[in-house]
Amino acid sequence: MVDWISLAAPFAYLGILIGSLATFASLYRARKASKSASLAPWFPPHLQRNIYLSLLHLDQPSPTSDKPLAVPDSILKAALLRRATEDIHRIISVRSAKQALSTLLARGSVGDELWQRFLRAEKEMEEELKDVVQEANALAPNWGTTIFQSANEMATNAVIRKRVEEVQAQAKVDREWWDRKRETTRSEFMKELEMDVEKVAGKGNDKGTSTSTPATVSRPLTAGGEKGSDEDTVLVESGGPTTLGGTVGKASAKKRKGKK
Repeated sequence: MVDWISLAAPFAYLGILIGSLATFASLYRARKASKSASLAPWFPPHLQRNIYLSLLHLDQPSPTSDKPLAVPDSILKAALLRRATEDIHRIISVRSAKQALSTLLARGSVGDELWQRFLRAEKEMEEELKDVVQEANALAPNWGTTIFQSANEMATNAVIRKRVEEVQAQAKVDREWWDRKRETTRSEFMKELEMDVEKVAGKGNDKGTSTSTPATVSRPLTAGGEKGSDEDTVLVESGGPTTLGGTVGKASAKKRKGKK
């Protein structure tokens, strides 16, 4: 016979242990869910999605009938395409940040709270992509397979257009800077040129003045210790040693003739 009374204690212990573990697990999941729900979102509110849902559920009464007017499919498709374009930007942001964030988390540079926010944003993006594909297929058959390709082209075109506008704005600023720089350089160059011309003109004037200045040549003292008369003084133009020597020689010859 099995002694159930002696086995009741182990079964009671196992029941209490399993119940405690189940309670702890449920409380832990509830606490984790509430904590993740209280985390700040990774992305700002999805404005394009809100606009699309507002247009989709817009009930505008018809003036001729009791049925509400439906929003045209072209407007809904345009709104959904805008929504997909915004999703493309967010996907690129998530993919570019995932590797860097995982590296920082492994090094301990960021906390677990930031990683939980990122994981929640990644999960939300996966659900968003599925929702967009379903909405596209509901508006047009098989459009869900090509909607993100069209959205990617629109996103690339928007980035290129924004870059071109930035380059054009920067080109205008650079043009103004270059005009100011050119005028400054031109004025400085003209000042230097005028200074060089003035220096050359000043050297020419000094050279002309030194060429036309007469030189005075006097006879040496005579034997009596007196200077010669005024006739002994000869004015000589500065024209070289040959002219000066010839003039002095002629003056000496005339003096000797006068003494004889």
